[in-house]
Amino acid sequence: MRNICWYLFLCVCIVTGCNKMLDEDVVSSVTDDFYNNTAGFQTAVNGSYTGLRSFYSTERGMTTSVFGTDTYTNGSDGDFKFANQYTSQLDPRYAHLREIWNAFYQAINTCNVVIGRADQIPDLDSAVKRSGVAQARFCRANYYFILVQMFGAVPLRLTENKEILTEAHRDPVPDIYNAILADLQYAAQTLPVTQTEWGRATKPAAEHLMARVYLTRATSAAKGATDYDSAATYATRVISQYGMQLLPDVGQVWAQGKENNAETVFAVQFTTDALYNATDNNACRFFLMQYDVLGGMKRDLANGTPWKRFRPTKFLLDTLFADRVHDTRYGKFFTTVWFANAGSTKLKVGDTSVYMPGYNVTDEQIASKNYQLVPPRNYTERLYPSLNKFADALRPDNQASGVRPFIAYRLAEDYLIAAEALMYKGDKTGAVGYLNTLRMRAARVGPTEAETSAHRDAMKITEGQLNIDFILDERGRELVGEQLQWFDLVRTNKLLERVRLHNPQGGPNIEQKHMLRPIPQDQIDRTSNEFPQNPDY
Repeated sequence: MRNICWYLFLCVCIVTGCNKMLDEDVVSSVTDDFYNNTAGFQTAVNGSYTGLRSFYSTERGMTTSVFGTDTYTNGSDGDFKFANQYTSQLDPRYAHLREIWNAFYQAINTCNVVIGRADQIPDLDSAVKRSGVAQARFCRANYYFILVQMFGAVPLRLTENKEILTEAHRDPVPDIYNAILADLQYAAQTLPVTQTEWGRATKPAAEHLMARVYLTRATSAAKGATDYDSAATYATRVISQYGMQLLPDVGQVWAQGKENNAETVFAVQFTTDALYNATDNNACRFFLMQYDVLGGMKRDLANGTPWKRFRPTKFLLDTLFADRVHDTRYGKFFTTVWFANAGSTKLKVGDTSVYMPGYNVTDEQIASKNYQLVPPRNYTERLYPSLNKFADALRPDNQASGVRPFIAYRLAEDYLIAAEALMYKGDKTGAVGYLNTLRMRAARVGPTEAETSAHRDAMKITEGQLNIDFILDERGRELVGEQLQWFDLVRTNKLLERVRLHNPQGGPNIEQKHMLRPIPQDQIDRTSNEFPQNPDY
């Protein structure tokens, strides 16, 4: 089954306004009329997905969603440590925010082209039209949902730009949520359960996102009385109605080449074609410690390119993953041993070069080994257990960006959404049931059935243990690194508390204003009317 290939759609200007003096660069021979026929319509549908590649698995998307939380702090490298440390450089000039804003509004305008022109194209098959519009509305909902979570009130444009605009206004957050949900309702009612081309939007993908949106809106200023009911309804529909299932081995969810599995609800596609993959799909690099300067080691594709950007916090390693007897997720999600691939005077190729046992050992034990034995007390900004979910050994070379899909929605999150929504509805029994199903999947398989059963029983929790902090902990364990943590802490109003408790680099500086990101300065500068900034930036 081939993946969908997403084409770039070039817009005259971004939705919220252009520079007051238009700089015209010839970037394509494609004219506006191209999008008024069947082929152009399908190209625009494909282009609706393009903005997703600017966020998922990229430096800008990862840095604004993984960094500055309770689970990840900065390693030794990178120019954007301030995003984790919440220093004064996290201001309206922050390049990642500008890039996300501009890429999303360009993509939104592409979606609006599809939605607005569909009825005007002669001889466009009705089924093709409905499918294309539903895909564009699904994508538009994605973009606005990320924008409203990051920035709060943003310009809501639901029609195509047909002239240069210099005015822009921030629309109320409730209006934005209503537009998101209307788009997703249409998508869920129109799209099929599966698609021939993997990577296109589907009914369960739309319902998964609806569950996430309702759960998020429930704690916002736009909250509705039945948001938790709706979140639970859509999450449980995805769990029960479409034939998806949790993989028996949680370690296989992110296995390269097997991303299109029974647990994947929606994945953002990348390609080896440089023309259409001009993005920094570099999640494979960000979480790696500096293995390539250690004894017997050299950089290679199998081990990855270590950029040392994202370092796990002590809280993630010592608290969330404290149980390594019954729970297998730490062992499956993290690389803790490296084998010599270059050899040295002490090591042959294939020998252990570095081992991080995850518990403290004596200095005498360390000195007795011919390899580097690294207990937790010796972790540094360059030396730490490395998340391996996004490892990409199929890149063309060490300099190339990643090529593998990024699993943006997976079934495990539906279990977590259902549990949280049911907890707030007062159904603790139902909530614990979903959590225990997910946790037992991660239980160790023993040499006997009795031992396996004992591990599974040990993973179960009781209703007395259920609260929002436990659910956040479980999300941190299961979804670590998957670009959800900052959003989860913000929507539960736990960002300040947890960063102050568990992120020594960010804790001293984080303030209430950091619950939102600053509006990019260039958006403010290019708008002819007054465009308000978020408070205290």
